[in-house]
Order: sequence, then structure tokens, then C-alpha cells
Amino acid sequence: MSLYTIIFSPTGTTKKVADTLASAMAEHHTEIDLSDNNRSFSRTAFTDEDLCILAVPVYGGRVPSTAAGRLKELSGNQAKAVLVAVYGNRAFEDALVELQDLAEEAGFSVVAGVAAVAEHSIVREIAHGRPDEADLQSLRGMGKTIKASLNRSAAPELPGNRPYRVYNPVPIGIEVSENCVRCGSCAAVCPVGAISKEDPSLPASSACISCMRCVAVCPLHARQAEPAKVAFIRQKIGPACQSRKENQLFL
Repeated sequence: MSLYTIIFSPTGTTKKVADTLASAMAEHHTEIDLSDNNRSFSRTAFTDEDLCILAVPVYGGRVPSTAAGRLKELSGNQAKAVLVAVYGNRAFEDALVELQDLAEEAGFSVVAGVAAVAEHSIVREIAHGRPDEADLQSLRGMGKTIKASLNRSAAPELPGNRPYRVYNPVPIGIEVSENCVRCGSCAAVCPVGAISKEDPSLPASSACISCMRCVAVCPLHARQAEPAKVAFIRQKIGPACQSRKENQLFL
């Protein structure tokens, strides 16, 4: 059995969750980065002897559209798939069932689902520092449980609704400060190519999906979400995020 992690992880927390699960299933795994805007995934194929962890962050209760489009390019060929929705302590809503539909459409055989909590990518004080050590311990336990259950024939029952909830994103807007030295770190890794490589100090184009990757990778902290937009989101979702949500496994 070959193990793959297929991830869309702009700020790194989804990768951390996927890597932790993978560490409990096999000594080694191969990573496929769906955020790589310079790669075509149409020739990425698996076999029915492979195990794949498909991990995405939750955007407004849904799978990010960029990740969804790239998942559709894969050829699962009945490889077993563990679905992982990583959310910022509010709710994962329809993300797991949407991810299930995408995985099955691409030819994967879904064997498990995981909803995991990580630090909110925009309002950083929500679930700050997560996944923490307690999260990592629970994820390792889930990985061992999934590995022991791989021969089960029944597909997991995942929570969520079809049709999926309507996703109405609030454009965050990324401000660029005078600290920007036009090093191009942000432009090189933007999942949708929304930042000019000729002049990275310019605002992102309308293609921006507010994934916060440019903010996370900037070595001089020259990029940040518009404070007014962050305050709006904090006020909107803060009450629903006060209690600690725990990771969940669905088999």
C-alpha cells in the first residue's frame, strides 16, 4: 500500500492535520499539493492498492472552489480515500459531503471522514494555536483506527446536506504595507496566481480567494487582511466559536 496526502493548505494547518493522520498509518507518504498553481493534476492517477488522505480547509461550510476544481482532475481508480475537512472552530457544515461527492466523482472509494479544528486563518485568535498537542494526539489515534478499519466494505455516513449551503464569500482585501521589498515570495506561491510577479507590491487581483497564504509566507509581514473586514468576520462568527470544538471521526 502506498500512502498519499492530497492537500490544499494555504496556511499550513491542513497540511499539519494530514501529516499527523498519515504518520499513524504508514512510515512514509507522498504529498500532492493542490495549491500549486503551476502544476497540472490531470495526469495524477492512483491504483486500488493506494490509500489517499484528501484534506482541505473549510471555507464558509464548503470545499474551496479552487481545491474542488483540482480534485476533479485526479483519477482515483478506486483508491481508498480518507476525507479531511479542517475548520476554524465554527462549523464544517457541508464540506465533508461535498468532499465525498468530489472524491467519488474522481473515482475514489471513501473509507472514512475526519472533521478537524485548526486556527482560523483570518481571525487568528479563534482556535489560536490549534491543532494543539491534544488535537495531534487525537488525530494520531484516529489514524490508527482508520488503518485498522480499511477492510470494512461500508461507506461512512457523513454529516451535511445536499444541496450544499450557498457560499457567499466576503472579499477580505489584502493590504500591502511599505515593508514590502517586492521579493516575490507571495506571488510565487499564490494558489490562483492573483499576485503580480512583476510587481508583488500591487494589490491582489479579483482572482484572490482570501486564502491568506500570502500573509502567512511574507517574511517581512508586509501583507495583512483589511482590519475592518477582519473585525466584521470576528463579530459575525465569534459567538459560534467560543466553546472548544473537538476533532471527529466518521467510519
